[in-house]
Order: sequence, then C-alpha cells, then structure tokens
Amino acid sequence: MKYLNSIHPLSSALEEHLRQSIKHREIHKKDLLLKAGHVCNHIYFIKKGLLRCFYWKDLIEVSAWFMKEGDICMSVESFFKQQKSFESIQAIEDCEVYYLDYKELQYIYRTYPEFNFAGRIVTETYYTLSEQRLYSLRMQKAPERYHNLMDNFPELIQRVPSKYLASYLGITEETLSRIRSKKTIS
Repeated sequence: MKYLNSIHPLSSALEEHLRQSIKHREIHKKDLLLKAGHVCNHIYFIKKGLLRCFYWKDLIEVSAWFMKEGDICMSVESFFKQQKSFESIQAIEDCEVYYLDYKELQYIYRTYPEFNFAGRIVTETYYTLSEQRLYSLRMQKAPERYHNLMDNFPELIQRVPSKYLASYLGITEETLSRIRSKKTIS
C-alpha cells in the first residue's frame, strides 16, 4: 500500500478494497511462478526475493529481465492480452509476493479512477526500463552492457548467478568472466 500511495494518494475506499483483494504467496527458489504456454493471470509485487523472466531461443535459455524487492512483475504481453506466454518466470531466491488477478485489476481501474494514475506511472516506469534494455542490447558492446548493469543495478551483479547474467547480457559465461577479470585488474 505504501508503494501505491507514494505514486498517488489512494482513497480510503480503494485502500480497503485492495486489502481485501490482494493475495499473498511464497515461492521457493527455482519454482516457476509462470510457465511458458500458460496465461499470466496475475500481476505481482515483490516484497522479498528475486525473480527472473526467461524464454527459449534455439534450445538456449535466455534471461530477459530480473525483478527484486519493490518491483512489480508479470509477463507483460500475456497479462495485458490474456494470451499464452512465450516466457516463464522463476524464483532465483525464495520470494514473498503480493498479487492481484487480471479481472480484479480491471475492476479496480473501472471502479476507482484514481488507481488509473498509479497504473499509468508504473507502466511508464517499466516501459522506460524496457526501452533502456533494448537500447543497451542494440547499441552497446558487451563490456558496456555489463558496466551499465553494474552502475545501475549493482545488487543484481551480486545476487544473480553468472549463467543468467551472461544470457541477459547476450554473451557467454566465458565472455562475462573475461569482462569481470578486466574490471578487477583495472
């Protein structure tokens, strides 16, 4: 509730409705929150832990993003279009999340117009992050992508296993190791 109130003040009626509607779930490390081929019916707020989204390309697992405490996560296209997801969401650490289902979120948007403001701000934030990620993949060389990640999300460097970081950066684990060793030498 604090997070949403920090974006835009919520009415007491909306706060009460959210208290009744939001559900809680714990996810164990390595468990899937969403499996490719299924519809993403929930939007999650991460209270504790780290999640990753990944997909398969030519029999290679590719990490698309990581979400940690304070982040909101879902399979965007699957959730908003209510269609089967091409990606999976997996816990990298034990996690604690709060969530709303798609139909409930739509009801809240219709019934509590002030919530649309919070939804817009969250959408803008994640769209901006997505654009930054695409720019990085298209325009930066591997060492620049790594340093960008290190500068902007240093906790991920510590928390995410190397194989997932490498696939996220679009490089092999060996290349990631070389980039890291050059960083410690300089």
